Amino acid sequence: MRCVDAETGKPTQNRTVTRGAPSLLGLAVPAGVLAAVVGAFAYVGSVDPNEPGHYPVCPLLRFTGVYCPGCGGLRSAHAFVHGDLLTALQANAPAVLGYLGFAVLWTVWVIRVARGRPMRVELGPVHLWTLGALLLVFTVVRNLPFGGWLLP
Repeated sequence: MRCVDAETGKPTQNRTVTRGAPSLLGLAVPAGVLAAVVGAFAYVGSVDPNEPGHYPVCPLLRFTGVYCPGCGGLRSAHAFVHGDLLTALQANAPAVLGYLGFAVLWTVWVIRVARGRPMRVELGPVHLWTLGALLLVFTVVRNLPFGGWLLP
């Protein structure tokens, strides 16, 4: 790594890069993200998506009758907030995996920030294509006659 003196603009010979102690300011972003997610889950937990009129209908379902991968996500979140994991999984299993994945990533993020290290999630094309293929298979299977058990 080549270091440049900030005052003169000339390259320096040897400079040791040290990380300072983490500050509370560094935890502000993870705390803000957590506050937003908790607020969203609190709203969905208090306003039942099973009652019509509170949330908009999925446009893909309304116009084509096809369930998208996100259909049932609000019902899943509502059941998850109320501790009904089986109903949450039945409403939208990938969403529940997403909630749990978020919890793990958020925890790792906070630990890394507290230790003064940057958070890096590097998903390559293989990871993204695999995730997309799994969601596509989930969507196709839930819309076939034998996949009725995956319907929200």
